[in-house]
Amino acid sequence: MTEPQRFSLSGSHRPELSGVEVLGPVDPDATITATLVLRRRAELDVTSLEAPLSAGDFADQYGASTDDLDLVRTVLTDAGLTVTGTHAGSRRVSVRGPSRAMAAIFGTELNRVRGEQSGEFAARTGELQVPGELSDVVVAVLGLDERPQTRAQFRLHAEADAKGYRPDEVGALYGFPAGTDGSGQTVAIIELGGGYRPEDLKNYFAGLKIPEPKVTAAEVDGAKNAPTGDPNSADGEVALDIEVVGALAPGAAQIVYFAPNTDQGFLDAVSTAVHASPAPVAVSISWGQSEDQWTEQARTAMDQAFADAVALGVTVCTASGDNGSTDGQNDGAQHVDFPASSPHALACGGTRLEGTPPSTVTAETVWNTSGGGSTGGGVSDAFGLPDFQKAAGVPARAGGGAAGRGVPDVAGNADPATGYQVLVAGQQTVVGGTSAVAPLWAALLSRFAQQAGHGFGLVHTKLYTGAGAGKPQPGLRDITEGGNGAYSAAAGWDACTGLGVPDGAALSRILGGGQD
Repeated sequence: MTEPQRFSLSGSHRPELSGVEVLGPVDPDATITATLVLRRRAELDVTSLEAPLSAGDFADQYGASTDDLDLVRTVLTDAGLTVTGTHAGSRRVSVRGPSRAMAAIFGTELNRVRGEQSGEFAARTGELQVPGELSDVVVAVLGLDERPQTRAQFRLHAEADAKGYRPDEVGALYGFPAGTDGSGQTVAIIELGGGYRPEDLKNYFAGLKIPEPKVTAAEVDGAKNAPTGDPNSADGEVALDIEVVGALAPGAAQIVYFAPNTDQGFLDAVSTAVHASPAPVAVSISWGQSEDQWTEQARTAMDQAFADAVALGVTVCTASGDNGSTDGQNDGAQHVDFPASSPHALACGGTRLEGTPPSTVTAETVWNTSGGGSTGGGVSDAFGLPDFQKAAGVPARAGGGAAGRGVPDVAGNADPATGYQVLVAGQQTVVGGTSAVAPLWAALLSRFAQQAGHGFGLVHTKLYTGAGAGKPQPGLRDITEGGNGAYSAAAGWDACTGLGVPDGAALSRILGGGQD
């Protein structure tokens, strides 16, 4: 009997895991899940779109075809797997089945491993394969491997008597537009662990004398709102995100998508949020990891999901990382964080903001605390220089070669020493990190959208209009002091704080909603 033809899946290679104990093969009968991403009906160039598309029009033009979905379903079912869901717009097919069938169809071996910090999980190494009839149809297979994919980009202040700012005070210092609160808008928040307690939110907003926003938890891939009660856990991230958005845009509805911290869970959460109806005005993501810690297929699939967002009029705001220009890697090289390095995401860097609310800023510099974190930023090794940055003065990659995507695009207060007062697990604490900047920008965009009557998609095209090397941009206050390791702040765009921090009134006019 002739063996069926199989093809390697480009970009799927997983290296051997270091620092873990291999416990043995996964039980052949254990249930494993995966998400397959299929090809588009047509190539998507978001810069060619004149207006955002409806979900239906997007699926018809750029989603997966019915024929491709039917073919994948047939092949997977014949292999003994169960298709648990399909989504034409986001081109995803969800599948589950016994480990033996999963390993067979995708040409891999699955082992249980245990890490000192990460616990026990299933892992694979090497490339995946797909059956011949799917070789042109399937562009990514995520899942199978359950290793933790990302880390939360937040930092608790080390001192118990830290003061910090209320989030709305930071908004006032940045001139968030008066007469707006995000009403009529939805902000999606992606969380890959932890949870929140409704009583914390009630008490927090009552203490601020701000109306409590509508917050809804959404479950993805079996993950739930699961607070641990430990402020140092992912609960700190969840509280920070919700409370920053809620304090700055209390009129905006929030949907918090909880998903497993895997490449599959992350993509499924983002795709679910982006393709929701009605579409959110912004998605806030405060989780990430160095580009080189992702498979190429996972980076590409996520970047394409962000392109979906742009086409649907959604802006994805991402934290640029809290570990300086190396992004916490110890190989002596410079790295940027992903998904911040996606050219379809608004990458948010960090500053140290000093001032007296509501309107007096006395100093603002790059966030870089000795031994306590620093804003991520640099030049991508994975993504080329996007058109909107070509005149902005992005330097060549640290390893040589052509310039790549520059990170970040914009910035905001992130130093834990000047951080945000939040309530988590019943405890008042001050939290910083670029984790705070992504929800800050998401909240700001929701207020601009309330004024303008629409979302902004690839807002970069307006932020970078007329950009030039060393040239400050209107609508943003340039940060010119400090550094994050290999890079220093300077006039115009730089790899520490991007184009700068928001000047709310000026930026409002640029985005079409403000008044002189």
